[in-house]
Amino acid sequence: MASEHPSISAFRTAHDERGGTGDIVILPDSVHTAALAAEALGCEVGAIANSLLFEAAGRPVLILTSGAHRVDTTLAAERIGVPKLKRASPEFVREHTGQVIGGVSPLGHPAPVPTYLDRWLARYPVVWAAAGHPASVFSTTYAELLAMTGATELAVD
Repeated sequence: MASEHPSISAFRTAHDERGGTGDIVILPDSVHTAALAAEALGCEVGAIANSLLFEAAGRPVLILTSGAHRVDTTLAAERIGVPKLKRASPEFVREHTGQVIGGVSPLGHPAPVPTYLDRWLARYPVVWAAAGHPASVFSTTYAELLAMTGATELAVD
């Protein structure tokens, strides 16, 4: 049996430490977009929690948004209280999350990252998010995701 990717193992540990109750699913192929994840899981794209890392004056900001939404970065920056949000580079993402774009989980980062959760996700009884690798996801609820991440609720659009 092949060993688990280290980023999935790190996620699994963080998930357990925070009392996560959902399933961790390793898929046969990468699901680095919400549409691919929804197709693989047989759910609505809106039930996918995209983990989007932004840079705000050199500091990371993680926004967990519904796959059905695009983040209005000007509005989100205003609501968060930062001058500007810009899409993070792959290097910045890896530095602050220990993970790669397409597999960034809301948990298991090397240091705490300020996190915001799209209120739209509360519409779904089951929410799916990346589990540290582009081919791994986990199920959760909005309330559990909010509690596990310590996120602040946010309307992103």
